[in-house]
Amino acid sequence: MDKPALNRRQLLKGVSASLGVLALRGFEVHAVSPLYFTHGVASGDPLSDRVILWTRLIPGSGEHRAVDCRWEVASDPQFMQLVNSGVVSTSAKRDYTLKVDAQGLEPGSAYFYRFLSEGIISPVGQTRTLPEGAVESFRIGVASCSNYPQGYFNVYRHMADSDLDLVLHLGDYIYEYAEGVYANAVATEELGRQVEPATEILTVEDYRMRYGLYRTDPDLQAVHARHPFICVWDDHELANDSWKDGAENHNQGEGDFQARMTAARQAYHEWLPIRTAISGDQGPIFRSFKVGGLADLIMLDTRLHGRDRGLDYAVDLPLRTLAYDVSKTGQGTMVSSADAAVAPAHQRRSVKLPFDFSTGEPIAITDYGLIKDLTAETLPENWYYLPDSQSFKDQMLMDPARAMLGADQEQWLDTELQASKQRGAKWQLLGQQVLMGKLKLPVLTDQQLKLDEAIPEYREILKMMQLLAPEQLPFNLDAWDGYAVCRDRVYASLAEHGVNPVVLAGDTHNAWAFNLANNMGEAVGVEIGTPSVSSPGLETYLPTDPIVLGNAMVEASAELFAVDTAHRGWSELVLTSQAMTNQWHFVDTILDRQFITKTARKQHCKVGNKRFS
Repeated sequence: MDKPALNRRQLLKGVSASLGVLALRGFEVHAVSPLYFTHGVASGDPLSDRVILWTRLIPGSGEHRAVDCRWEVASDPQFMQLVNSGVVSTSAKRDYTLKVDAQGLEPGSAYFYRFLSEGIISPVGQTRTLPEGAVESFRIGVASCSNYPQGYFNVYRHMADSDLDLVLHLGDYIYEYAEGVYANAVATEELGRQVEPATEILTVEDYRMRYGLYRTDPDLQAVHARHPFICVWDDHELANDSWKDGAENHNQGEGDFQARMTAARQAYHEWLPIRTAISGDQGPIFRSFKVGGLADLIMLDTRLHGRDRGLDYAVDLPLRTLAYDVSKTGQGTMVSSADAAVAPAHQRRSVKLPFDFSTGEPIAITDYGLIKDLTAETLPENWYYLPDSQSFKDQMLMDPARAMLGADQEQWLDTELQASKQRGAKWQLLGQQVLMGKLKLPVLTDQQLKLDEAIPEYREILKMMQLLAPEQLPFNLDAWDGYAVCRDRVYASLAEHGVNPVVLAGDTHNAWAFNLANNMGEAVGVEIGTPSVSSPGLETYLPTDPIVLGNAMVEASAELFAVDTAHRGWSELVLTSQAMTNQWHFVDTILDRQFITKTARKQHCKVGNKRFS
């Protein structure tokens, strides 16, 4: 019979306060042991001859000390046929995590691995190297957006039970929010999925605790032990809607932003099986992998490295204005914007243009005397300011200076695509965070939106969406749609050097498939957006029937090929020399360990087509 878990008071007696509960990172001690493997095993960043192996172990004495650990790689689960082994050390300096770059392996081969220290053996993991030469087929599982307090990681369980060569995680591996923020009440109150620490994570110790909590999840441990991972961060491993100099979820009271990013990168390096610099600070994360002669996997950082602040409709959308010449005794005469531009500064004034909606149709009010001193708070009943959508599209969205990747990463991507084409790879996979396809706001009626059923705080947002939708504005400014000129440059690289490009994205929590096209309508590749592991999708915010919403989105967005807005799941990507297929797997619940999986229809892209067929 298993010994009962010790409570925290007992735990501190057996594992003294010098090491403390924090170092356990959510792990429960069940017995006295020389040391503990606290968070399972993992592997990642495979190459044709090596792979990163990961584990974490702490001293059982409770006293901080360096710990030596032996690692072993074998071709059999009994470890009778060792392929390589060695000894590595860890300590509190690296949060007792261990990372080994296990070399001397054969291409395209499956292996078993484990760690041993002071008579204690870790769980056994399975991994696989990347192939060389001709490759008949390659199977990738794509996942993103796993939010612990939203529910169980049933998606990871299904991936662990699937036959894959590789798992590609496209970000939001953890979430940085405080207890009760962006959480499901059933998950937190009934399933016990509260976060640690309870505050928003800001320091390296905070980020370590949050990773530790997530990695106690048995389904996440299972998928790590079963498949090698290749990962990139999105925003929540850092802070929500982050860019190179700040984030939506970072304010002055939370300290220096760059110091926070250094802490986040360090914890990411420690807790993810990713090949990084010996310094231990996960710097630039863009890198590439070769899948034999079949494909190149090019991983991008669209979130932190070179990204400018994202646009926000609530902040950046200008209102319609009129120009007036006020030279005549303070009375305004309406003039063209061209005339206003050359008039002396003291003679010109730009005034927000209100519209009277009392008849049901907007009527512009241009009388200078009536509107010159109005504000949003003093507008008469049924008068409203309207956005200047055209100026927003022409000027802000098309600003060539706005960067998503940064000049150095753009050049690196172009060079990688050239090298891929020259070596004759069949496919070029771009593993990155946010949707690249053009996605417009859907045109929906009040009845279709079911505004009366919407959560009150979302109703104003939905009304704004209805107002902007006829203007064909982007659905999500945080995606590539908010960096259109940068996207045009990437499309130019794909047009010149692209060989069957496939863009992969996470971030949105829903499932998407796009036929990507440049501004001349020429096909440049396809895109697959993977659904989330547990983070809520559009169905949480829009009471609209998912089929109605999906149809409206397809109608509004010429590039959108398929969409699912209502389910959690993952994408299964299969590459061959003739075609690429994508298939979404959805789970019916994340609030129960018992779940049913539903598989969507396959989407096919044949070599040479650059489109789904």
